[in-house]
Amino acid sequence: MADHFEVNEVTKKLPKHLHKFIVKQPYSEYTAQNQAVWRYVMRMNIDYLSKVAHSSYISGLKKTGISIDNIPNMDGMNRILKEIGWAAVAVDGFIPPNAFMEFQAYNVLVIASDMRTINHIEYTPAPDIIHEAAGHAPIIANPEYAEYLRRFGEIGSKAISSSKDYQMYEAIRLLSILKEDPNTPLNKVAEAEKAVKDLQDNMGELSEMAQIRNLHWWTVEYGLIGTVDSPKIYGAGLLSSIGESAWCMKKEVKKVPYSIDAASANFDITKPQPQLFVTPDFAYLSLVLDEFANTMALRNGGLTGVNKLIKSENLGTIELTTGIQISGVFTKVIQYKNNKVAYIQTQGPTALSNRDKELIGHGTSSHANGFGSPVGKLKGINLPIEDMSPRDLKAYGIYEGEFMNLEFESGVVVKGKAITGTRDLRGKILIISLDECTVTYKDEILFQPEWGIYDMAIGKEVVSAFSGPADVASFLSMGKLSSTKTHKIVYTDKEKQLYQLYAQVKELREHKTATNKNITTIFNELKTKFQSDWLLCLELYELALQNNLNIKNEILARLNELKCNKSYTKLIENGLILAEIK
Repeated sequence: MADHFEVNEVTKKLPKHLHKFIVKQPYSEYTAQNQAVWRYVMRMNIDYLSKVAHSSYISGLKKTGISIDNIPNMDGMNRILKEIGWAAVAVDGFIPPNAFMEFQAYNVLVIASDMRTINHIEYTPAPDIIHEAAGHAPIIANPEYAEYLRRFGEIGSKAISSSKDYQMYEAIRLLSILKEDPNTPLNKVAEAEKAVKDLQDNMGELSEMAQIRNLHWWTVEYGLIGTVDSPKIYGAGLLSSIGESAWCMKKEVKKVPYSIDAASANFDITKPQPQLFVTPDFAYLSLVLDEFANTMALRNGGLTGVNKLIKSENLGTIELTTGIQISGVFTKVIQYKNNKVAYIQTQGPTALSNRDKELIGHGTSSHANGFGSPVGKLKGINLPIEDMSPRDLKAYGIYEGEFMNLEFESGVVVKGKAITGTRDLRGKILIISLDECTVTYKDEILFQPEWGIYDMAIGKEVVSAFSGPADVASFLSMGKLSSTKTHKIVYTDKEKQLYQLYAQVKELREHKTATNKNITTIFNELKTKFQSDWLLCLELYELALQNNLNIKNEILARLNELKCNKSYTKLIENGLILAEIK
C-alpha cells in the first residue's frame, strides 16, 4: 500500500491504479495569508450560509471536523470522516473525470490540496481545499446525499468518454492552473481561455461522460434544493464561493426544476452560472440519476455501445449474454441486419473476465495483441451456443478434439479444432479455444492459424458496454496523470515579509496576547510597506475591537480608505460586519 496517504478502513479498498493520483498534502507550504483567506471565507460562509444553505451544511461542518480558523489537515479529517463511512485524499488539481468518479464510488472524497490566493478569495476556477473540504465534505454527512454521491461515482465511472473529452479536461485543467497563479502573464491566460472556448464550440454530440459531467455540475457542484421560489444551496461550488453563493439567490439567476434535461445543459467553468437547477429533495437526485443510467451503454449494450467505445479510443469493456466480459481498446465492429453486432475487435492488451474477475489464463499477457470474436447465433440453428447442453454441443459437432466449421447468422465463419472450453460456475460455456483456426467474414480474414490459439467468446448479444476494465487488477497502469502540473507559486521577499506579519497576528489571536503596543507596531508596518493589503488590516481591526484597544479607530479609518478600491469594497464591508458581530 502506498505510504503517501493515510490507510484506513475506507482507503484500503481503493484499487492500485488510483493511488497514482494521490499526493501528500503540502500543509507546511500554506502561508499565513492562506490561513487568513481560509478563515475569512469560512466565517463569511457560516454567517451567510446558515440562512441560505440546506440544513445539513452547518451540522455537517461539525460532523466532519472542519475548523473555521485553520485549513484542515487531511489526516485529521480522515479520522472524523471514517465515522460516516468516508475518507479524503489529496490530489493535484483536476484529475480525469473517470478517476474522480471512481474515487467517489469507493466513498473517497478527493480534495485538491492547493489553496486559493487572496486575489480569488470570492471564487476560483481551480479546485482548491476550500471548495473540496468546506464545500463537499459537510453535505456528505447527510446519509441520503452521501449515498447519491457514491452511486453517482459508481455509474459515472462507467460513462464512456469521447476522445475530445480528455482534450477538454486537459484544457480546463491548464486554464484553472494559469488563472490561479498570480504570476501568469495575461496573454497565456487568454490563450488558454480561447482553447477552452474553441473546444466547447466544437465538441459535437455529447458523450456519456460529457452528459454525466453536466449532471454532476448541476447537482454536486451547483445544485439548489427545495422549491424554485425558495431554494436552498447544497452544491459545493456555491457553498465554497462567497461571491456565487450570494449571486445565485438573486432573481437574475434563473431557477428551473431539476430533470434529466440537465444532462444536455452545458456550463462555462470560467463564469458565474446564469441558470441553476432545483431538486425537491435528495431522493429525487437518485431518481434522475437512474433515469439517465437507463440511457447509457452500461445498461443497453448493443451496436451503439460498441461504437461509443470505438469512438472513445480508450479502454472499455463489453459484456455478452453469457456474462463474459472483454476489456481493451475497441477498434472495429462488424454489423449486420437490424443493427446487430456480428464481430468485435480490440487492439493491444486485452483481458477476459466474468463477474468482474479476470479469467485464469486470459489476462493481458495472453491477449497482448488484441482480441476478436463473433457475436450471435449459428446459421440455421435457433438454439444459441450458450444455451446448448453437452448433448446439444456434441450433436452440432462442438466438442474437444473435433474439427468444427461454424457459420454464424451474420456470415462470420469459424473453422478450427476445438481444444478446450472455459465455463462459469454454473457450467455455462464462456470461451471455446481452437487450434489451426481461420476466421473469415465474406472475403476478409479476421484470424489465421499462424497467429496461434483462437479464443472465441460465447454470447448471442452485447448486453453492456462501459468505460474501463471489468477487473481493475487487469490494467494496473490505466489512467494517466496529466503532464500539466499545478504551479508552486514563487513568493518575493516582500511577500514573505507580509506573511510573517500575518503569522504574528494569527499567534496574537490564538494566544490572546494582543495589546495596543504590538497591534500598533504591526499596523504601522503594514500601512508603510503593504498599502494595498486589506485582509490583515481587517484581522488587526477585529483584535483591536475585541480588546477595546485605542488603535481601533485608526485601523477603521484605514479600512474605509481601502474601501475606495472597488475590488475590496464588498469584502471589507462584509468583514467589518463580522468583526462587529464578534
